[in-house]
Amino acid sequence: MPLTTPALHTVTNSFPTVGIVGVGLIGGSLGLALKHQQISSSVLGCGRSQSNMEEAMKLGAISQISTLKEISEQADLIILCVPVAQTKLVLTQIQPYLRKETIIIDVGSTKSDVIAIAKEVLGEQVAQFIPCHPIAGGAQHGASAAKFDLFEQRQLIICPLLENPPQAILMIEQMWQQLGAIVFQMSALMHDHIFAAVSHLPHLLSYALMLQVANSEDAQSKFAHAGAGFRDFTRIAGSSPEMWRDISFANSDAILTQLDEYINILQHFKKLIQDGNSEQLEKLLMIASQSRNNWKG
Repeated sequence: MPLTTPALHTVTNSFPTVGIVGVGLIGGSLGLALKHQQISSSVLGCGRSQSNMEEAMKLGAISQISTLKEISEQADLIILCVPVAQTKLVLTQIQPYLRKETIIIDVGSTKSDVIAIAKEVLGEQVAQFIPCHPIAGGAQHGASAAKFDLFEQRQLIICPLLENPPQAILMIEQMWQQLGAIVFQMSALMHDHIFAAVSHLPHLLSYALMLQVANSEDAQSKFAHAGAGFRDFTRIAGSSPEMWRDISFANSDAILTQLDEYINILQHFKKLIQDGNSEQLEKLLMIASQSRNNWKG
């Protein structure tokens, strides 16, 4: 169930200065949304690609291009929107200049590894770090794909730490709610278990199918005749390879478990087809079809 928090009151300029590290689809959308909802009056942006940062400025996703040091010294809220494998490097560079009143959140798709890194790098300051994961995004990446309404009616997962002050958690909950998100809380372990099945595995399967077709001798003909089913199934294979490489290793135990279960089902399907067992195959397909139709997604 989503969190039951006190009635949401719009708080103008609740985080006057926000620093976004990594201004791609998620970071750029956050910049646009925070300014649109008047939660922030100044959004500082930092990223690796100068051309992407200039695009973010042009679109209004950020107010100025800044360094990590400037963001650390000025921001009331720092949002890490980088591939999870870069979390340690970014936190290490932020930590020496971090003000005690600043809150840090991330938007990573894995949580246990990020929390371990935050505790290692920040020490006692880890109380300022609140792990988050917006269930929003798309196959496109970069600031040019940013949308101010990306988070509306999307789930937002918070995996709070015991060290986090309740008031800080509440502020972050209300910020996400003001951006239109539906907020849930769960443990990092539960988060990683769930999203290995419903997010990480589907992305790997989509990439795998694209590789299968692209590497075939008649790939050109297959792509020429592919229809909506192939397009829908492989859409997420257009996502950032760097991000999904990092996620695959960051949540490897849970992902490998899900892969084993999926492979077992595929092998069972293969045997049913080899044996000509149409009745049993149809039963399994019916169960899957009914489950999909009953799901409200």
